[in-house]
Amino acid sequence: MASKKNKLKVFSLGGLQEIGKNITVFEYGQDIIVVDCGIAFPEDDMLGIDLVIPDFSYLVSNKKRVKAVILTHGHEDHIGSLPYLLRDVECPIYATRLTLGLLEGKLKEHRLDKVDTICVESGQTVKIGNFSVEFIAVTHSIADSVALAIKTPAGIAVHTGDFKIDHTPVNGEHIDLQRFAELGKAGVDVLLCDSTNVEMPGFTMSERSVGEIFEQIFDGCQKNRILVASFSSNIHRLQQVVNSAVKHKRRVAVVGRSMVNTVRIAQELGYLTVPKRVMIEPNEINNYPDNQITILTTGSQGEPMSALSRMAMSDHRQVSIKPGDKVVISASSIPGNERSVSKVIDELFKKGADVVYEDMMHVHVSGHAKREELKIIHALVQPKYFMPVHGEYRHLKMHKELAVEMGMKKENVFLMNLGDVLEIDSKGARLNGNVPSGQVFVDGTGVGDVGNIVLRDRRHLSQDGLIVVVLTYEAATGELLSGPDIVSRGFVYVRESEELIKEARDIVKKVFYSCVEESNYGRMHLKNTIKDELKDLMWHKTKRSPMILPVINEI
Repeated sequence: MASKKNKLKVFSLGGLQEIGKNITVFEYGQDIIVVDCGIAFPEDDMLGIDLVIPDFSYLVSNKKRVKAVILTHGHEDHIGSLPYLLRDVECPIYATRLTLGLLEGKLKEHRLDKVDTICVESGQTVKIGNFSVEFIAVTHSIADSVALAIKTPAGIAVHTGDFKIDHTPVNGEHIDLQRFAELGKAGVDVLLCDSTNVEMPGFTMSERSVGEIFEQIFDGCQKNRILVASFSSNIHRLQQVVNSAVKHKRRVAVVGRSMVNTVRIAQELGYLTVPKRVMIEPNEINNYPDNQITILTTGSQGEPMSALSRMAMSDHRQVSIKPGDKVVISASSIPGNERSVSKVIDELFKKGADVVYEDMMHVHVSGHAKREELKIIHALVQPKYFMPVHGEYRHLKMHKELAVEMGMKKENVFLMNLGDVLEIDSKGARLNGNVPSGQVFVDGTGVGDVGNIVLRDRRHLSQDGLIVVVLTYEAATGELLSGPDIVSRGFVYVRESEELIKEARDIVKKVFYSCVEESNYGRMHLKNTIKDELKDLMWHKTKRSPMILPVINEI
């Protein structure tokens, strides 16, 4: 029975109408639990930005009510922003063993050594305040992934996390469809379900199918080295590469910081099995013939500082690409990274490598459920209400349509924006208000100190360049003591544009003396007038609008 006093409130601070930055909040009475806490990677126009994290202001202002963070799996878009939240909110973290293993390295990096981490297993149920949280095994592109059944006096929510239905998983751990069915029979109030692949018909291929392709690649490469770039967290993929390498009597070298860390953690925890003497250090690669070497590396997304990108640009200290190297990019491009990946592939081809990527062979399969798998979950869970999550607007909209196809009423499916609050009680479900939400930019060590205005200025500078005007005058007399000097950066080359620079200098002088005659030569007035006049000149002469920065020295 639902409580008449309290309501279950559900809202997302990330992962709605966007890819990544996944974080969902459940609130009942005075208790709050947070599911996942991820990052998004910056878009092309976010110049200089390293990461995008959720706006945590609501959680920070209610930090005494936050009872726990619960992680569904160890991907960056689900755990990456947790260190930033833990700077301001102190609470225990519940996660499976591999997820905690990956998280602990991240917490050490951020010098967060007093975090209370609690290891859980699929099938386990924990009591957290007014919440009872059950962990349900699911298959995904990383081991130890779980869905959640969250029970409160006001209703039951099922959150799938990221998942697919893989009937032949590499580690033999199947998705617990029986438990989803049992929950459905008992009655589920609201389902939150991964929408990433909703536009894709059919079923997602098993991870084992990639292993079969690797076998073909290794069989066909008898003389040369094989380099495989993949997401470091896809341990099932790494295991299959290692298996093929062992079968073909090859040594395996691991290159790239995140790959090295993940492989070490996965081996220590028993999720990655590598026979003795198979692993070698990168500086030992040249001690073996090419046909005895396999290299696991980062860089499947074309990241400029990744190991594969530096190899492609001949900038890696330990590995250089040789003609004939077989390079396998075992990942699909995250939206926005396509250009970077293409650039790396082109450079690899130029160096004589034989490059294999997703458009050529099935060297990657998704970890997300396609339409038919989503239908299975909907049929098993049979929720009263549905909230599609984890996807851009089109994904959420198509998932809503799928739910309606499965028999749900349109009014029981909630297509929500970030911060929208879904409220559930004995009377039903409804949208009721919103909480602060959005995106916070991480630039170096700065968190939130770069906003939209700073980004706008960066875009302006990158597109049109900068003109700096420097002059010095005596405040008492209005006498021009030096300048005006014109400095151009990213706009025009001064030596080849002497006429334009001379005209700009003359206009600044004219503005200055005009202001002196009117006895109105205060610094702010001078700056604004110079900017306005030069803006008109530059647009008239070049049809460009550089940023204009007057530097006025008053003596």
